[in-house]
Order: sequence, then structure tokens, then C-alpha cells
Amino acid sequence: TYDWALKNWAHNLNRSSRMHEQQLTELISPILAWHGLELDELDVKPMGKRSLLRITVDGDGPDGNGPLLDDISAAASQVSAALDTSDAVGKAPYTLEVSSRGVGKPLTEGKHFRRNTGRLVNVKTGEHETTGRIVSATDDEVVLDVKGKQVSRRIADVTKAVVQVEMNPPKTSTDTPASPAAQPDSTDDDTSDPNQEA
Repeated sequence: TYDWALKNWAHNLNRSSRMHEQQLTELISPILAWHGLELDELDVKPMGKRSLLRITVDGDGPDGNGPLLDDISAAASQVSAALDTSDAVGKAPYTLEVSSRGVGKPLTEGKHFRRNTGRLVNVKTGEHETTGRIVSATDDEVVLDVKGKQVSRRIADVTKAVVQVEMNPPKTSTDTPASPAAQPDSTDDDTSDPNQEA
């Protein structure tokens, strides 16, 4: 029947989309790893006759506080070149965007907390909510400085954690003058290729 055919078509389309993204992940991940980066999220969105391929990356960077813009830019160039010779993106034209996680994205793993050491974060655990500065973090636990007192939270108990944007964050002993490219990613580092053709 028509309904069955429509459902079957939709099922095959979704299945094809997942395989498409899996091919992209397998192609992109080794390139990012070579630059000391990791794939945080991959999103493919149709935009008229063109598709938007948005890649979000993360990594420790040289200081453990997140990837540098230069590393993201270099990786984006190699990803773009690899996509040019791959059928993973299909035959339609597309726009490639590569960016870092940014501070607005929730912290869900130990490495996310570790890479934001020194930053003010709001952490929710069940009915409790704590705002403090990240002192240290492991895969299982994060330690916060809350008004001079250190408080530990199990990451498995955290329901939501978000970095708080500060206009004048306190200076630390590790703060040194640096170019914008060498600063931790306080905003999304975005590298786009609007003229990319597959």
C-alpha cells in the first residue's frame, strides 16, 4: 500500500543518512587525531540545493585548556581536501563548517571539566545547584572552589554543568599574554568553507 511504501522509504532514507554520517566520521576522525583533536559532534543539514556539514571538535591543546585556533584551521583544511576526493558527502554541493565546542555547550565528561580548569561553572546534581571555580577534574570527579572551600561532585551525578561567562575573570599564575589563537576557546572558533563543492 501507499502508507507502507512511504514508511519503507522513510526507513531506508534514515538508514542511508546514518551510514552517510558513519562514513564521514571514519574519514574525519583520523585527520583530527593527527592534529591532536577529537570529533565532538558531526551534523549534516540540508539547506535547499546545498548541504551544511558542521563539525565540532575538541581537544586538550598545548596547555590542557582546549584546542588552538591554528590547530582547528589546519585540520579544517585537511578535512576539506579529504572530502574533495571522497564520496562520503554525496554528489550535491555543501558548505563545511569546523568549530570548537565553545563555552556554551554543557560539560558532560571529565575531560570537559578538566579542559575548563580555572573557569567558573554552574553544576546541577539532582535538586542541588553549585556555582564554583573548577580546581581539578578526573574522569569520575570534579573539584570546585566555592567561596574558598573545595567541594567535590561525582560527574555521574551531574545532570547539567555550564561554564559561566565572566566579564573580568581573575588572573591565575598560568595566565600569560597570548594572541587570540592561543587563548582557550571562550567563543566558538569557526572555520567555514562556503564555496566547498563535493
